[in-house]
Order: sequence, then C-alpha cells, then structure tokens
Amino acid sequence: MRLVQFKDTAGAQHVAVVEDSNTLIPLVGVSSVRELANIAIAGGTTMIAAAKARMGDTSVDYNEVAKTGRLLPPITHADPAHFLVTGTGLTHLGSASARANMHKADNKAADETDSMKMFRMGVEGGKPKAGEPGVQPEWFYKGDGSVVANPGADIPSPSFALDGSEEPEIAAIYVIDPEGNPVRIGFAIGNEFSDHVTERQNYLYLAHSKLRACAMGPELLLGDLPSHVEGMSRLYRDGKVIWEKPFLSGEDNMSHSLANLEYHHFKYDLFCRPGDVHAHFFGTATLSFADGIKTQDGDEFEIEAALFGRALRNRLKTQAERKVTIRSI
Repeated sequence: MRLVQFKDTAGAQHVAVVEDSNTLIPLVGVSSVRELANIAIAGGTTMIAAAKARMGDTSVDYNEVAKTGRLLPPITHADPAHFLVTGTGLTHLGSASARANMHKADNKAADETDSMKMFRMGVEGGKPKAGEPGVQPEWFYKGDGSVVANPGADIPSPSFALDGSEEPEIAAIYVIDPEGNPVRIGFAIGNEFSDHVTERQNYLYLAHSKLRACAMGPELLLGDLPSHVEGMSRLYRDGKVIWEKPFLSGEDNMSHSLANLEYHHFKYDLFCRPGDVHAHFFGTATLSFADGIKTQDGDEFEIEAALFGRALRNRLKTQAERKVTIRSI
C-alpha cells in the first residue's frame, strides 16, 4: 500500500491511499500521515491496518491533484523544526569510485583516499550479525522540514552554490513515539540534491554541500523495503532528456544493512525526542555529476522506481542573493 498527502482546492490537507495511477481514495477522519502514524502507534497496529480502517467511499483524480500543484511530501510536521532530515553516504556498492575521484588524495603515494577507506570499512563491517552494531557509516545533517520541496515544485538552489545536482535515493520515514522510540512508518523515493563542486574542493566541505533543499515522494510505501530496488534517474532540459541512468538500492546493493544505518542514527538521544519526525536518506551510487553533467536553471529532475508509484519531479531554480545583516545588541 502507498499513501500520499495532498491539499484540496480549498487548501485543506488530506491523506489518501493510492488506488491506481489515476485514482486516490482519501482517508476519513485523518488529515496527515503523521496523524495516522500516531493513531497506529497508540492502537498497537500497523500503518496499513490503520489506513484500511479509514478508507472512505469517495475518490479523487490523482492526475488533477498533481497537475494543479497540490501534492505534498509524503510526511510533514506542523512545526518544521521537529522534522529532521539526515542521511548517509558511501553506503551503496559502486558508490565509492565517483566519490574517490572527487577526493583524490593530495599525497599521490597514498594507497587510498579517505572516501575509499570509509567505503571499505562499510564493506567489511556494515552488515553485522543481528542485534550487533556494525561500523559507523558516513552521516550528514540535511536540514529540517523547511528544506523539503513539494513533489512537482521548484527545488531551490542557493545563490552561493557552485552546483545543484540530483542524488536518487530512498528515504526511510520515522515518527518518535511517546516513549522516545523510533517507529519506521514507511519509505519514499527521494532526490537528496547536493552541491558536488563544493564537496569536491575538500571532503571536509561535505557538511556545507548537504545544507540544501531536497524532495521526497510523492508516495509513501508502507511495509518492508525489498532487498533489491531498481529505478531510473533522468535530467530534462527544454523538455528533452539530456541524461538518464538506472540506479539500484535495497540491502542487496548496499554495503550497510538498514538496521546498522538506523542504529547509528538513533543511538543519539537528540534523535529520539517524542513527537519528532525523521526522514533519513540511505545514499546512492548514481550521479549525473559523476558523468560530467552540469545542471542549469530550468532543468527538471525525474526520479522513479515502479515500487514507489508516481515519479518524483522537480525543477531546478537558483534563488536570488539574500544579504544577511548580523548585528550586535
């Protein structure tokens, strides 16, 4: 089962089950995925069961909702500061080569870059036995809920950015229950979107390169994630595809288990605050930037995987320069 969040023509928010590629079935008595998750948590049931119990008898034209720009991300929070967006890198088999080329060691005699060392550590220790922690993955903070662009909307790139390119990834979505326990409620396709030129200058600039917008959805996949996921990432310019490439995800294609990535994120008390929402990106091995593509304003990103239903599309838009005045009082 997959869910979407959307607004009606009067601006009210709704949750709906995706009936098919053209039809949504709104839920009754619930207006957000987070609200539905809290109901499921309180009732000790699953998201699928909670959604089925609230399916109405009316339908909505999915295409019309998308065409009129009323789709929302698959998870939201009324207070964006309580929606944390994070991620991991060097988690996918094949992801290290492009990164290593970006971060060639200054010492030509070095056996491997720091990126390759991190990748090797993941291959060797990222899938521990059940119940045991493995090696830590690379981790980054992306932003709060304010950085998540709606499906179909512009994805903003800061005026000071040196690049703005897609990263096709899967994000897991979590709600923290009243006792401070993370509850995974589903998965969404995502565009993690980064500044690879900034990162390429020095791997210590990774944090700066990640403080950008991103996008997810529009559909939230409920239940477990298959161990093998196939998708396609495309870049359009003036309505024509200028780059496309398949991508793989799921544990079969990763150097870390999902359980290990989750352990090393939620081991911090900061990320177990009751009521918070988390979207945690799991990384990728496929980038147009690695193939020499330079994006420009108006380019449209498309990321799709049949498992996640409707493709995620966003158009690149460079923001106007904003001068910040710092004062002392």
